[in-house]
Amino acid sequence: MKRFHVHLHVEDLGKSIDFYSRLFAAAPARVEGDYAKWMLQDPPVNFAISTRGSAPGIDHLGIQTDDPAELAEMKARAEAADLALLDEGATTCCYARSEKHWVTDPQGIAWEHFHTLGNIPVFREQQGEAASGSACCAPPAPAAAPRGKPIGIPLKSGSSCC
Repeated sequence: MKRFHVHLHVEDLGKSIDFYSRLFAAAPARVEGDYAKWMLQDPPVNFAISTRGSAPGIDHLGIQTDDPAELAEMKARAEAADLALLDEGATTCCYARSEKHWVTDPQGIAWEHFHTLGNIPVFREQQGEAASGSACCAPPAPAAAPRGKPIGIPLKSGSSCC
């Protein structure tokens, strides 16, 4: 099974948790000081919010897979369609260890395809150490090119990953 993923940046995490908990009639599955996530079954969606962005709004969309074969199929489709693809492989972000890759649509909206392998106690790990307060899921871009999210297509400034 695949699950739709939406990540929003919010200004006030507490107010947003209260609002979305009422909207979904469910408490978040995970809450951190800067992040909350609902793993809804009806409809099947991984809905995440965080205070890590520079402006409120959609950060990225995605598809979360239940097994590695589904992720490999999605990657093969992107490669066959000759889409620019950033393969992060095994990585950590959004309090999770995942296998993931990214594509960006013609409007510059990033799509994350990922399979979650497990939880971690920090937003992201960097070279074995916790990296608090930093953007994730976006490797450094070449100095001469404007960086998009995260494969080089320009997006609104301040966007981060998960």
